[in-house]
Amino acid sequence: MLAKPSFAQQAQVETQRKVINRVVPVYPDLARTMNVKGTVRLEAVVAPNGTLKEINVKGGHPVLVQAAQNALHKWKWEPAKEETRQLIELRFNPD
Repeated sequence: MLAKPSFAQQAQVETQRKVINRVVPVYPDLARTMNVKGTVRLEAVVAPNGTLKEINVKGGHPVLVQAAQNALHKWKWEPAKEETRQLIELRFNPD
């Protein structure tokens, strides 16, 4: 029997800009093996065209941070007049 893949649960996204394409991070196999769960806090610097320009890690387990960053690189926000900073929390739980 194949195991169902586990995904991260997204917490409230504190953002002034609407996310128009949100990718949910995949719970890493290594994190499952180590029984690691928790919250990753990130600050995304978003360019005026809505693409990710930079990620600043504010907290979280390194194995989970990498999965969160991989997903965040695929996110797209609505366009704005200027660059913005978005605070994002992603919760990882294997259950």
